[in-house]
Amino acid sequence: MIESQTRRRRPGAAEPGRPRTKPSEVRRRELLDAGEALVLRQGIAGTSIDDIVAAADVAKGTFYLYFASKEALVEALRERFAERFGARVAAARAKRDPADWSGQLAAWLEGGVRGYLDQVELHDVLFHTPDFLPRQRRVDGHMEPVRGLVQLLRDGTAAGAWVADDPEMTGILLFYAFHGGVDHAIADGRTDVAGLVAELQAFCRRALGLAETDVQPSRTV
Repeated sequence: MIESQTRRRRPGAAEPGRPRTKPSEVRRRELLDAGEALVLRQGIAGTSIDDIVAAADVAKGTFYLYFASKEALVEALRERFAERFGARVAAARAKRDPADWSGQLAAWLEGGVRGYLDQVELHDVLFHTPDFLPRQRRVDGHMEPVRGLVQLLRDGTAAGAWVADDPEMTGILLFYAFHGGVDHAIADGRTDVAGLVAELQAFCRRALGLAETDVQPSRTV
């Protein structure tokens, strides 16, 4: 007796008529790319798994090899957003002397502003959808970029560059001040990114007890 293709197919094997010619990481990225484009255009609630697999040109069974549900794919999009944000900040900090703590803080802020603005529409869809994302998960979604700032504050405190008695709470407060400042600038239609970065730098420096005369000019990232 001939076994059915369904019984014989191994997890990850090609669907009938759809030979698997791409590595799994490429296929997963394509599903994420399709999902990202769709939620930007249609919103999370308005996007279905059927929409995603059609846009990615894969069978529906292939979707479930990588994601247990639409919510799991959206969670992966949030993680990818945080990774991109972190990469932008890391690239900015890499251009500064690691021992220049003032410069490192300035680079974090500038990289953060530009990294946020680069993805602001996606950010709003992924993190500002209350009926889909409970408050605690919205907060958790911001914790990856916060951790980088907390570590910078912790390292700078250890080096005597500034004072942060509680680096974790200080980092959270500074991050949400940064976040709110950028949101306000967006709502106000402000396009002076360099000026916004300078204001955020001055605010954070005051919060850390650094002298205004030590402020360094912002550099384009």
